[in-house]
Amino acid sequence: MRCPYCGSVESQVKDSRPGEDGAVIRRRRVCPDCGGRFTTFERVQLRDLTVLKRSGRRIPFDRDKLMRSVDIALRKRPVDQERTERMVNGIVRQLESMGDGEVTSETIGELVMEGLKGLDDVAYVRFASVYRNFREAKDFGELLDELNADESASGTPSE
Repeated sequence: MRCPYCGSVESQVKDSRPGEDGAVIRRRRVCPDCGGRFTTFERVQLRDLTVLKRSGRRIPFDRDKLMRSVDIALRKRPVDQERTERMVNGIVRQLESMGDGEVTSETIGELVMEGLKGLDDVAYVRFASVYRNFREAKDFGELLDELNADESASGTPSE
């Protein structure tokens, strides 16, 4: 594993432990050249995924990009990082188990919106506004009406 500080290709594992319900191995490493300490995570990957963008381009799926977009939607919201990790892991597992190595960006966006709706309403609206490319305030109103209708139907109170 390359050292993120000095670029050395050697590092030593000092500690390994399972994390996230056994789905990840967390390793603490130290660089023998500069003494820098860093953490790496090892995850199971069932298959390589390709994302089919709206433009028709195909790019490799990037879990970190997915996590960053969810983190942006959840910025300054009272949601535990562990819950966020579980949601992203669930989305990745769903994508990997769809049977095809290619998924559309729309599928990913819908799964993220579904997951955020269960975590935090504000993050859901933030993500939806970018994902659905809102242009006017009425777009927000329509989404909030949908959200309120869903909560009324399920009996879940609004926050």
